[in-house]
Amino acid sequence: MWIPTEHEKYGVVIASFRGTVPHGLSLEIGDTVQILEKCDGWYRGFALKNPHIKGIFPSSYIHLKNACVKNKGQFEMVTPTEDSVITEMTSTLRDWGTMWKQLYVRNEGDLFHRLWHIMNEILDLRRQVLVGHLTHDRMKDVKRHITARLDWGNEQLGLDLVPRKEYAMVDPDEISITELYRLMEHRHRKKDTPVPASSHHLLVQMKSLMCSNLGEELEVIFSLFDSKENRPISERFFLRLNRNGLPKCPEKPERHCSLFVDLSSSELRKDIYITVHIIRIGRMGAGEKKNACNVQYRRPFGCAVLSIADLLAGDAKDDLILKVYMCNTESDWYQIHENIIKKLNVRYNLTGSNAGLAVSLQLFHGDIEQIRRDYTSMFTHGLSITRKLGFSNIIMPGEMRNDLYITIERGEFEKGGKSVARNVEVTMHIVDSSGQILKDFISFGSGEPPASKFHSFVLYHNNSPRWAELLKLPVPVDKFRGAHIRFEFRHCSTKEKGEKKLFGFSFVPLMQENGRTLPDGTHELIVHKCEENTNIQDSSRYLKLPFSKGILLGNNNQAIKTTKESFWITSFLCSTKLTQNGDMLDLLKWRTHPDKIAGCLTKLKEIDGSEIVKFLQDTLDTLFGILDENSQKYGSKVFDSLVHIINLLQDSKFHHFKPVMDTYIESHFAGALAYRDLIKVLKWYVDRVTDMEIQEHIHEVLKALEYIFKYIVQSRRLFSLATGGQNEEEFRCCIQELLMSIRFFLSQESKGASALSQSQAVFLSSFPAVYSELLKLFDVREVANLVHDTLGSLPTIMHVDESLQAVKLHCIGKTVESQLYANPESRYILLPVVLHHLHMHLQEQKDLTMCARILSNIFCFIKKNSSEKSVLEEIDVIVNSLLDILLRTILEITSRPQPSGSAMRLQFQDVTGEFVSCLLSLLRQMTDRHYQQLLDRFNTKDELRDFLLQIFTVFRILIRPEMFPKDWTVMRLVANNVIITTVLYLSDALRKNFLNENFDYKIWDSYFYLAVIFINQLCLQLEMFTPSKKKKLLEKYGDMRVTMGCEIFSMWQNLGEHKLHFIPALIGPFLEVTLIPQPDLRNVMIPIFHDMMDWEQRRSGNFKQVEAKLIDKLDSLMSEGKGDETYRELFNSILLKKIERETWRESGVSLIATVTRLMERLLDYRDCMKMGEVDGKKIGCTVSLLNFYKTELNKEEMYIRYIHKLYDLHLKAQNFTEAAYTLLLYDELLEWSDRPLREFLNYPMQTEWQRKEYLHLTVIQNFDRGKCWENGIILCRKIAEQYESYYDYRNLSKMRMMEASLYDKIMDQQRLEPEFFRVGFYGKKFPFFLRNKEFVCRGHDYERLEAFQQRMLNEFPHAIAMQHANQPDETIFQAEAQYLQIYAVTPIPESQEVLQREGIPDNIKSFYKVNHIWRFRYDRPFHKGTKDKENEFKSLWVERTTLILVQSLPGISRWFEVEKREVVEMSPLENAIEVLENKNQQLRTLISQCQTRQMPNINPLTMCLNGVIDAAVNGGVARYQEAFFVKEYILNHPEDGEKIARLRELMLEQAQILEFGLAVHEKFVPQDMRPLHKKLVDQFFVMKSSLGIQEFSACVQASPVHFPNGSPRVCRNSAPASMSPDGARVIPRRSPLSYPAVNRYSSSSLSSQASAEVSNITGQSESSDEVFNMQPSPSTSSLSSTHSASPNVTSSAPSSARASPLLSDKHKHSRENSCLSPRERPCSAIYPIPSEPSQRMLLNHTGDGALPRSDPNLSGPEKAVNTTPSSWSLDSGKEARNISESGKLMSPPVPPRPTQTASPARHIASVSPSPASRSQMKGSMQSFTPSPVECHSSGLISNSPVLSGSYSSGISSLSRCSTSETSGFESQGSEQTIPNYSVSEEPVRKESKTPPPYSVYERTLRRPVPLPQSLSIPVSSDPPALPPKPLLVRPNNLENSSRRTEQVPRPRPLPRKVSQL
Repeated sequence: MWIPTEHEKYGVVIASFRGTVPHGLSLEIGDTVQILEKCDGWYRGFALKNPHIKGIFPSSYIHLKNACVKNKGQFEMVTPTEDSVITEMTSTLRDWGTMWKQLYVRNEGDLFHRLWHIMNEILDLRRQVLVGHLTHDRMKDVKRHITARLDWGNEQLGLDLVPRKEYAMVDPDEISITELYRLMEHRHRKKDTPVPASSHHLLVQMKSLMCSNLGEELEVIFSLFDSKENRPISERFFLRLNRNGLPKCPEKPERHCSLFVDLSSSELRKDIYITVHIIRIGRMGAGEKKNACNVQYRRPFGCAVLSIADLLAGDAKDDLILKVYMCNTESDWYQIHENIIKKLNVRYNLTGSNAGLAVSLQLFHGDIEQIRRDYTSMFTHGLSITRKLGFSNIIMPGEMRNDLYITIERGEFEKGGKSVARNVEVTMHIVDSSGQILKDFISFGSGEPPASKFHSFVLYHNNSPRWAELLKLPVPVDKFRGAHIRFEFRHCSTKEKGEKKLFGFSFVPLMQENGRTLPDGTHELIVHKCEENTNIQDSSRYLKLPFSKGILLGNNNQAIKTTKESFWITSFLCSTKLTQNGDMLDLLKWRTHPDKIAGCLTKLKEIDGSEIVKFLQDTLDTLFGILDENSQKYGSKVFDSLVHIINLLQDSKFHHFKPVMDTYIESHFAGALAYRDLIKVLKWYVDRVTDMEIQEHIHEVLKALEYIFKYIVQSRRLFSLATGGQNEEEFRCCIQELLMSIRFFLSQESKGASALSQSQAVFLSSFPAVYSELLKLFDVREVANLVHDTLGSLPTIMHVDESLQAVKLHCIGKTVESQLYANPESRYILLPVVLHHLHMHLQEQKDLTMCARILSNIFCFIKKNSSEKSVLEEIDVIVNSLLDILLRTILEITSRPQPSGSAMRLQFQDVTGEFVSCLLSLLRQMTDRHYQQLLDRFNTKDELRDFLLQIFTVFRILIRPEMFPKDWTVMRLVANNVIITTVLYLSDALRKNFLNENFDYKIWDSYFYLAVIFINQLCLQLEMFTPSKKKKLLEKYGDMRVTMGCEIFSMWQNLGEHKLHFIPALIGPFLEVTLIPQPDLRNVMIPIFHDMMDWEQRRSGNFKQVEAKLIDKLDSLMSEGKGDETYRELFNSILLKKIERETWRESGVSLIATVTRLMERLLDYRDCMKMGEVDGKKIGCTVSLLNFYKTELNKEEMYIRYIHKLYDLHLKAQNFTEAAYTLLLYDELLEWSDRPLREFLNYPMQTEWQRKEYLHLTVIQNFDRGKCWENGIILCRKIAEQYESYYDYRNLSKMRMMEASLYDKIMDQQRLEPEFFRVGFYGKKFPFFLRNKEFVCRGHDYERLEAFQQRMLNEFPHAIAMQHANQPDETIFQAEAQYLQIYAVTPIPESQEVLQREGIPDNIKSFYKVNHIWRFRYDRPFHKGTKDKENEFKSLWVERTTLILVQSLPGISRWFEVEKREVVEMSPLENAIEVLENKNQQLRTLISQCQTRQMPNINPLTMCLNGVIDAAVNGGVARYQEAFFVKEYILNHPEDGEKIARLRELMLEQAQILEFGLAVHEKFVPQDMRPLHKKLVDQFFVMKSSLGIQEFSACVQASPVHFPNGSPRVCRNSAPASMSPDGARVIPRRSPLSYPAVNRYSSSSLSSQASAEVSNITGQSESSDEVFNMQPSPSTSSLSSTHSASPNVTSSAPSSARASPLLSDKHKHSRENSCLSPRERPCSAIYPIPSEPSQRMLLNHTGDGALPRSDPNLSGPEKAVNTTPSSWSLDSGKEARNISESGKLMSPPVPPRPTQTASPARHIASVSPSPASRSQMKGSMQSFTPSPVECHSSGLISNSPVLSGSYSSGISSLSRCSTSETSGFESQGSEQTIPNYSVSEEPVRKESKTPPPYSVYERTLRRPVPLPQSLSIPVSSDPPALPPKPLLVRPNNLENSSRRTEQVPRPRPLPRKVSQL
């Protein structure tokens, strides 16, 4: 039975549970669970991470934890009862865990590893806390470390700043908002600017001395030396090294490791050095023999120096090696460290042993006690402390020191009868008053224990030795009196005995007879002579002798033998017990000399402060003793002395002695009567405050006010205790009188910075400290009233001295911070006067920082939900006094410009933040009653209106993101909670006072605006938070957005007819709110749009305004990332439901549908734009949106914006042609007028004419870059007309030059013809603008089908490529997937007339083949009826599909949607006719080119002849005879009679052409190819006989090969081309895929034919094997095998990339560059010949025409002929140039207007020219108004457009054109010269700064897509106007007639809508 749990409420999962049992709850290790019930070892409950799912789990999997339960029952809340730091750690680590993994995914390795270490560290610390064995101090330490690491991690991960108090998280509801702000600000500051430490400590660790020849023990002495003042600043650190140079006692770290403590910040500078002096212990000379002397001497060894500047950059230096130097002469040893620092190299050098000292250093910062705690192990392990010389900067009370520092400086000694100088050693002893030597009071340094005597080092043969050895004598005070120091001088012999002979001594007493110690400074001591056997141990014998040359005793009985010898020492006393000051001693002994009291009191001020504080208690006892005994005489002087001592303690050096004085007052002070005198003297001073003579002294008195009152109060208490409270009334009267004097003095007004105002300022600074003293004697209310009256007496005028105003405010601040104000009773008394002064300052906007601090402190006492009566009354007072001024102040300071300095800016932000927190605190404390009183206080509606506007404005400011730092989410949420609560209170006032006849638009607008920005705040968007954070916020505050949304809805409903004022203004803001992904908020807010539509309908009969605003805002909001698919559906469903019963339902549905469709497009657009690179999807999506704005919404501004977005995309993708077309859409909206246009996008303010001119130039530039020069020419003419009309000949000249340069580029530069691909997008997963639609796409340069297919699959990585070309069925359309169907298609040019005209060069025709294309063709072969295995042609039909686009290519996109499909079937006979027509045309072209020497070599003609003749002999055209000339076929198809005749005629014509071709071939064939030619001739006769042809004359009456004029015609503009030995070659295409059963190289022509259908589907293809340098193959496969690929074959890879069965791998690579087909191979400009850079190549390629799939006249592989290089040289280009320059016609013929031609044999008007050889061009255009646009092509040229299709991937090598389509295609070989050009485009001349251009070719009478007028073809029966053409001048031209065209005036552009932008 399940029983509810009582205590087992909360637990942690310790093992994962899969929940496989019925009702089981799946749990993971580490989850926390709340337990509801239990039963037999099972619990039922839920995981806190997902409280909605409840289930059962085993109790053994749960570790129970103590928890407290609130609201027991169904809605109980369980929180663990553990340390709040533990709770925070646990939740934080959970959050970090998820984010930590994301760091790894995002490859942020550094932070990933650092965070991992921190997390492990926190876990370790957490364990320590959980164990609970830590001491209180250690626990605090651990918590401090934990919180520091938590804060670091939160900051690194961008999480919120956590407010903490004593390491525990703070609940914002439990403290006031001002306190919360301070905690946040404190943590923020702590994070930003660490407080610099005032004290520093240097750790020195000696490692070893590295030296090659030691062998003796050493002493190493470290000290800190100030090179600026030339003195040591620290004691010495002394350590001993053994003979190996290692520390002598390694087991005692304190012997070789020391901390130099208490360095001030001023001492961390570059001129502070660590000096190291090394003394060796051994023989006198380092090189003496071992047995020379047994006595050990201290001798100088070396010195090392290191500047601590190296440590200032980094705090630690490990294993430093210091160089050890030795002085050149020992007499300089005392200053060797100075010489090294000054780098006086002549005085020292490196030690002979080249020694190095290894040390490690580390710098610590902060209080020494804190360092002890932080580095406990370092101190416990062992460490010696080296102190500074003397007291530290701050003297601490209780510090007991009595150290005498003696420096043995130097001596002057006589030779003593020796021939050489002495070796002097000084021995020092301390002797006490009894003559005994004091033991262990001589300290060599901190590393060594004190000793009883000291031996100086010995300088060799030196009678004036200088030692400079510093010693510390820590002699106790009790042994100091009577003690003296004795110095003994001995000569050290270097002889074998090594004895030391005493020759003299000196001494000095430590204390003088009058009690003063030895004064600091240098003392010259007398050296008393003595012998070795003299008994100097008896001190009484010499103490009476004089000891110093400065102090000679007058009554000495002994004569001084000599005074020539002297000895100098320096002494320095550092003692807290002894003094050297006589005045101090006189004062302390005042009773012995009563007559000196007045003088001593006067001299007290001259005594050094350190002497006074050392004897502070004794001094104070003395003063009050004097006061007690003779107050009348000395009262004033004692008071002054007391004031001096009190003010002395204000000094930072002695600040720490204040507690000493406090202790004295509390425990030792005994002056029970002193208060009378103190009050009397103080009042005397206050009454004379205006007396200028004692002004300075009065300031001193007022500064000491706090302690004077302390003495007064304590004295009175002592008196009361002694007398039982006598004279109480008298005392009160004295105090009252004193305060009256003070009040009078304060109330005096003075102008400017007078002495009076200065005194008032000094008093106000000290006065708050008196409160606590008064409270010891008086009641709280009494003191409060006293203070109230005193502060109330201050002058209220603000024009007085500003410094006084600041001090007055500080006084108020201290009052608020005082203990007095903390009491509620006194607070109520003091609050009015405090608020009064605050109000004055805030009104003047002065001292805002201090005002903010005072206000914060006031609110810190008011906790949340304090319902005590006193608090409510306080709030009343504050609201009445400060609310208005507080709002004004916030408005004022936030409207100011922020200061420039960073420090000032921080202060500015602090002030703003504090005022804001005060306002929020006040508002949070206000109850219904307060709000009601506040609103009732306003007398008029205008006052209420102003207040509401003010508070709404302030709230808007508070919501700004910059109001608080980014990570202050806690503070923002508290602020929002207060704001929404206040708004709910104030909305009632809005409804009651400002509706109906009192309606006020401004205040309602302010309200709605506030509500909208409130909802849109980033910190309220819960969807962005982690689940745990979201859960906490919802539990604490709920979703405040929904609350505010409901309030908006409610207020909107109350507006009634006033709603019309907010339509359409509020549509945008409300739409922004509904886009927030919160379902409840959306459900509340979306219906408002229905309401708006309804009211708008009532007002104006439509809702155009609503629609316009909705559409405008949707675009901008959704582009910012707002909104989603769910919103679109919700918007649609809610509004459709709302308008069901409306009368205007129909128009409403239309609006909703429009907006929904727009959302679809915008969402797709946004998704596409998220991708990195520009791809087709982005461009397609933008085009779709652009068209939607144009056609459906008619939003011109949005339309233009998206035109420019599309333009930018094209430029980024380098689609220059498309960019030009795109920009022309904007250009066509403008007129050539002078109307001014506003600034828009990147356009400046300018006239319409200027903007249109700029657009024209930009479009021209882009057409130029896209190699669409024909389009650029049209625009050049347009803008030239304008220049001409304005007589702007300068620009007209430039434009004509630009136009001319474009003509040059047409003729001189090469262009690639692009491939076209049909793409079908099927399935519901595609964006709607692609879904279930088919498009034709213009490929990139060199892009073939495989590459295109791969690109599309990369753009749509989830798409599946369909492997067939059939139309998909409905299941594919409706599938939840993406299917791509891709195959190549053939363009059908519109401008047939240009293409059919004779004499036009191919590089001109090529433009019309691939530009302005609306229609594309795709052929699919199939068999109808029974298939004849022996002759497939009988049943081989072709299904021809024509695709018609919505817009011609190229255009504003690289792809356009297919508008219509037309399908026809071609019979086998028609197919055969088309094949033969194309092949005949190809042969004519090749023969013509060969005759005019346009081919680099004869190989293409050889291959073509070989293919046709070889195929014919082996079956070829004979198959056609078998199929169509048999009687059976003729009888069955009587309607095909004409066609059969036509086929026969074509076959005979082919034989005729072949014969002529062989004749030409014989003329030009190289010698090594003669055998092949002979073979061809032989085979031709076989072919003729198989066809039954004997003589052509019998069959055909025409000229031998049907060439006009009896021979191949030469183009008028042609010139002989220079040919490369590498020459162009033909690479006809084979079907990419054959059926497996068919032999691809069989003699049958049907294999490719049969495989053609498959070839359209697959992405595979193979290169044909016709490589020019290979031997011809004897294969006899059919003609069509290499040309049978359908025009839309799916393969588009370059031939070199496809597998060739006859080409070895090593040849495949070379074929890519030198053997590409015309479409595939670049010209020599791109692949120059390295050895002959100056030579230029023209590759006039002859391609097979685009033939149908089966041409029996071609052999299968048509293997390449391996010929020897032609004898034609590249140098023939020179010849060609000469011919071209000889005056031939340079102006091309005028192409007529494009006409649509159709074959009567088809059921559709399809135009199917064979694509010409492709030029290298990026852009391509739709057809222009006909113009003489011809260019020299320097690229790959095919002289017959019919042939070029063979080089196009996926296009049949023999195009199936009808007779009418091919009739004009015989463009005979044009001879052209290649100019010298490079890869880069020819730059436009500098003057013609051509910006970008465009033109969209729309077919007339098509669809209402707008035509750019600048490029449109006027509706006119006359041909368009053309410029006059020059006369045709040809030297040998038989036709001397020159052609001219009539000049027709240019038609004016049609009127159109003119853009306002």
